[in-house]
Amino acid sequence: MISARASIHLNSKLRSRTLGSLIQGSIKRNFAAVEVEHGRGQWQTFGDLDSYKLGKYQIKTFNKISSKGLARFPTEEYDVRTGEDALNAHAILLRSHKMKESDIPHTVRAIARCGAGTNNVPVKRMTELGIPVFNTPGANANAVKELILCSMLLGSRRIVDGINHMKDLGSQGLARERVEKDKAMFGGRELKGKTLSIIGLGHIGSTTAHAASKLGMKLKGYDPAISVQSALKLPRSLDVADSLAAAVSGADYISLNIPYIKGDGGTHGIINANVIEHFKNGACLLNFARGELVDSEALKGFLDTSDGRYISDFPEDLLWDHKNTVILPHLGASTAEAEDAAASMAVETIRSFLETGTIKNSVNFPATSLPDRPEHSVRFTIVNKNVPGRLAEITETFASNGFNILQQINQSRGEVGYNVVDIEIKEKDDVVCFKDVQEKITMLDGVLSSRVIYGQPGTGYARNLEGEYFV
Repeated sequence: MISARASIHLNSKLRSRTLGSLIQGSIKRNFAAVEVEHGRGQWQTFGDLDSYKLGKYQIKTFNKISSKGLARFPTEEYDVRTGEDALNAHAILLRSHKMKESDIPHTVRAIARCGAGTNNVPVKRMTELGIPVFNTPGANANAVKELILCSMLLGSRRIVDGINHMKDLGSQGLARERVEKDKAMFGGRELKGKTLSIIGLGHIGSTTAHAASKLGMKLKGYDPAISVQSALKLPRSLDVADSLAAAVSGADYISLNIPYIKGDGGTHGIINANVIEHFKNGACLLNFARGELVDSEALKGFLDTSDGRYISDFPEDLLWDHKNTVILPHLGASTAEAEDAAASMAVETIRSFLETGTIKNSVNFPATSLPDRPEHSVRFTIVNKNVPGRLAEITETFASNGFNILQQINQSRGEVGYNVVDIEIKEKDDVVCFKDVQEKITMLDGVLSSRVIYGQPGTGYARNLEGEYFV
């Protein structure tokens, strides 16, 4: 690891371009023009200079990210690259790529998944490293809602069986002769007047509820963790149950819209024998959330002994060929519109974080927003372990080094604390004082990383890597 002393010896190719003037008198784009580029040592961790563009945030992408979404990165400030071409990435965007820690350079400040789930990202490890992980809740809600509506019809009219039957008759040249005679084999029921129970009343659940209400369906729901904002989005006709068993009891259709959470108190196998015993005969279970939410053995017992149905877009080794199941490819959010919306939301979230320090839609960091920083100021952000005394040490370090705090906010979530602090620069006329105070703060016990945000993309980042100062 590069030491603090070694890191100040900038590569000669960068030195003349990065330090520049210390404090400039003019304000450009309402940014304090303070040159606070940090040394990058010998580039042993980052790759080579060919993968670094001075004055730009570098974005690393995995999978095929929507071009409409990526177009929201201004090309004059952002350098978007794929995979191994991004050796000095400041942020990562991905979809289904199974991320490993080796995919993440020490330069990375944030990760965003273009989708709601983050099971393919090592969130716990990222929290330990002080890296926020973002998702895009609601971006794919309409796409999933439409598939749920389609699947209620698939589960009530045996449409797939009818299609396959007609193909078989067509191959025998009997389609015209038998079409009317055989239609009784595939009789079904209408959705109007039937009861839909929605398990999970977030973005997808609420939009599904409204659509089903317009079809004349009765509504039940269950979500012990529902927020006030989500509750306000629900149709007034929806009856909120006080337990999972009560929610599924008497329902003709049951839609799962909850996250998959491992461990004690999680949601693994939440639809188990104890819940399934409350299903009515002929109930149709719709699972476009995660396959692991359902106890397959218990559900098979129900399907074997009733006229129930199971429709899902997750692979199922035990049920895939059961006569009462329809297993689709993982189509939930696979529409061009959903991919565009998810990528656009991810880009805007990353931009807001990199440019202003704002935290929104993070699965491991607290929501944090501070008003635009005043003129003649720079913004510090500090990530620390959520332990007593850290905030006092941070503010005391600023004060003891002669810095005046104009505004600040401190938020915490679980094991992590996050601080945004705007510092006045009127009495400061050299870059060294900013770099020195950042090093002192970064190396405080329990601090994981810090940034100085002042208008120069890609600069001002430092980390405490087990006692080594990394800049």
